[in-house]
Amino acid sequence: MQYKRTILRNGLRLITIPMPSFESATVMVMVGAGSRYERAQNNGISHFLEHMAFKGTTKRPTAQDIAALIDGIGGEFNAFTSKEVTGYFVKASKTHVELCLDVLSDMLQHSKLDIKEIEKERGVILEEINLYEDTPSRKIGDVYENLLYGDTPMGWDIAGRKEVIKAITREDFVNYMQGLYSADNITVVVAGGIKVEEVEELVSKYFERMSNFDIVRYTPLVENQVKPDLYIKHKKTEQVHIGVGFRTVPIGSTKRHALSVLSSILGGGMSSRLFSEVREKRGLAYYVRTGSENYQDAGNLVSTAGLDPKRVEEGIEVIINEYSKFAKGVAKITKDELVKAKEYLKGHLVLELEDSRFVAAFYAQAELLENKIETPEDLLKGIDKVTLDQVEAVAKKYFVSKGLNLAIIGNFEDRQRFEKLLKL
Repeated sequence: MQYKRTILRNGLRLITIPMPSFESATVMVMVGAGSRYERAQNNGISHFLEHMAFKGTTKRPTAQDIAALIDGIGGEFNAFTSKEVTGYFVKASKTHVELCLDVLSDMLQHSKLDIKEIEKERGVILEEINLYEDTPSRKIGDVYENLLYGDTPMGWDIAGRKEVIKAITREDFVNYMQGLYSADNITVVVAGGIKVEEVEELVSKYFERMSNFDIVRYTPLVENQVKPDLYIKHKKTEQVHIGVGFRTVPIGSTKRHALSVLSSILGGGMSSRLFSEVREKRGLAYYVRTGSENYQDAGNLVSTAGLDPKRVEEGIEVIINEYSKFAKGVAKITKDELVKAKEYLKGHLVLELEDSRFVAAFYAQAELLENKIETPEDLLKGIDKVTLDQVEAVAKKYFVSKGLNLAIIGNFEDRQRFEKLLKL
């Protein structure tokens, strides 16, 4: 997959990815702005601002004006916020790329941030927070990272705290954008059935007037875990949700691919070790999976599961026992298992690459967060090169008792019953 990287005079970065067989195209604008750039007084503003972008501009005064325009071309539009980036995109027929660029540039540069709309959307955000609180299978990942990163922006929920959301003002939005929405902190990616030269002219037309300024920097994480840690979020549920894992490596680490393969072996599908041990052999959970996450200066690997409250200790013990096998070098990974794990990762990536929206997000995030762009082909090769020795080495390095972490969502008061389980 070929791409071209261009830098506008104001520092904004453009990546074009022609996909000749596609009749559609995705235009994505990604900003190096996420919840880790927030302060306690504005926690949740990154996500709140993402919502407000669609609520009207000077040129298109209402949310209905924007929605009707995109609906009128049969397009899709949305946005997302993570801890390190915020993305806005429109996907439509390749004949409407200019309109997509027009709308997105208008949203970023001329958003009205109408006070009445802020008040209405405040209620929407609060209900979204309630939704996540009532969906513990989705919430457990946030609870686990709160355990890892504590009372820091990296440990806070992306959606924010209710009391903060209720107090955010229009001025807060303006100040936040003036701290992070600089042209050189923005990447525009256009992927699909496009002509590169035409796109370059259009992006210059719509984005080159954006200003360039010094942005707010995030505070790097300081990690120094010296013993196993536990966090219980008290909630009455029919099912206990847990996250068990370890701290690992940042996104730029050469060990990242080996950790991805390791996570695939542990909980990357219905034939993975944890799925087999926890669900198939013992019937302890409906879902159990493992994922590897990498940020600019930190990373983690975690296995999550929804367990029967009466058998929660057994479920935790089984998961930790699987970790222990890798930590002690007795996991006995077979060559076939290694191949299967790598093909699982590669196969999922190949399927995702059939969507220009995924392709756009892939390149945008690489441009903003990594020292160089790792293309999908590079990623596939990186996974392919992972050896059995490398997988075993990262397991021994990072699966250590003092680095073990357990997060729980459930109705429990007794910490000791779980603390005694935290050893390899």
